[in-house]
Amino acid sequence: MLTRTAIAPINAKELSRRLPRPGQDINTIMGAVELMGVRMSYARNEEVFGQGEAAEYIYKVVSGAVRICKILDDGRRQVIAFHMPGEIFGLEVEEDHRFSAEAITDAVILVVKRSTVLALAARDGHIANQLWALTTQDLQRVQNHMLVLGCMNAKQKVATFLLQMAKRRCTSDEIELPMPRQDIADYLGLTIETVSRTMTQLENAAAIGMTTSRRIVLRDRAALVQLNA
Repeated sequence: MLTRTAIAPINAKELSRRLPRPGQDINTIMGAVELMGVRMSYARNEEVFGQGEAAEYIYKVVSGAVRICKILDDGRRQVIAFHMPGEIFGLEVEEDHRFSAEAITDAVILVVKRSTVLALAARDGHIANQLWALTTQDLQRVQNHMLVLGCMNAKQKVATFLLQMAKRRCTSDEIELPMPRQDIADYLGLTIETVSRTMTQLENAAAIGMTTSRRIVLRDRAALVQLNA
């Protein structure tokens, strides 16, 4: 877990030195994080930040994967989101984190002070617009997730999840899932037995193929889409 003293804030002089210069194409949130972020390594299942901790940093996955989760009052875990390489997470409207973030696999994450990014956004309207767009994108993902949890049966949930993962991983028809079945179950609001049984049903229907438990081939995308038609 990142400690408060692990990363020193960038002072105004240093920030000025690192800001865009002629010929530098860093006029993006991604570019800013790449330029000013510090690389941190996290072991599998290690906490990146905890629920209720001050939201002092913004994060970008370099390698590995991260889950956003929350332990409910009855002790059950709800996985809220997954973040893959190239994706930014940890954006908060409030001053504290509402959920926890954990490395699913060994991961390398770029970490940058939130105040630094906000200072850059105040200086650059394009950065400010991108920051707003990222926040809106997170909200849309949460809304779509609520739809999956509340309005779909098990087969529809698993099919939707696989199609979403294929789209986000920018692969053809083969997906290497970084998360175990328990994470998928906690994300979809199902039991691990239901997830495994549903995967087998989709495989028997020739909609997917399973090279291993985590390597999935989408053999019939149309059939997966049709489940939610």
